[in-house]
Amino acid sequence: MSTAEPTRRVRHQNLYAHHLWLQQRFFAGLLLAAGIIATGIAIYQRQLFSPAYTVWLVYIPTGLALGGAILLYRRRSNVQVLDEGVRISGMFASVTLDYDSIRWVKALPLRQHFQERRSKMIAPIMKQHIDKPAVFIKVRADESQLAAIKKKLGLFRSRLMYEDVIAVPVPDADAVVWEISSHLPDRLGQNQGGARRRKRRH
Repeated sequence: MSTAEPTRRVRHQNLYAHHLWLQQRFFAGLLLAAGIIATGIAIYQRQLFSPAYTVWLVYIPTGLALGGAILLYRRRSNVQVLDEGVRISGMFASVTLDYDSIRWVKALPLRQHFQERRSKMIAPIMKQHIDKPAVFIKVRADESQLAAIKKKLGLFRSRLMYEDVIAVPVPDADAVVWEISSHLPDRLGQNQGGARRRKRRH
């Protein structure tokens, strides 16, 4: 009987979702705080259900719902390198790229994904990462397959995928590229790119 432990599945955070959370949590907190303060005043004045204060009650569940939604989106948006392929997950869907469908994988500055007219798509929340390495994956597929893949990439699909290349900003792009490269055929190993290269495990 084998006693080997299963491989730990590391989730690499999609930074688009992370920075959306950092940006929007303030507004969620503001709604919640305003609702709580106004409700407290209404209770103190014994006017909780008066028309002037009833609207503030809505702020509490709204703030909770907004905060919960963007936190869940952050938690679910990630990249995982699995035995069966590379899984890119969003809020409600995920797509798994099997290793045979990957032409190459590289760690390149995110800016390279937004050349010429696409430079207008650089989100303000991502400007601090635009010159840092992201995971670039070139996919081998026909037009209908590429369209199906893009559809499953969720909220930031237009920023994540252009033509047959997917670029995902993550905290450590080189680590993800190395993980993916270790599953690719040897003929693709030289395409790793990135700031540091690691030897394959044998």
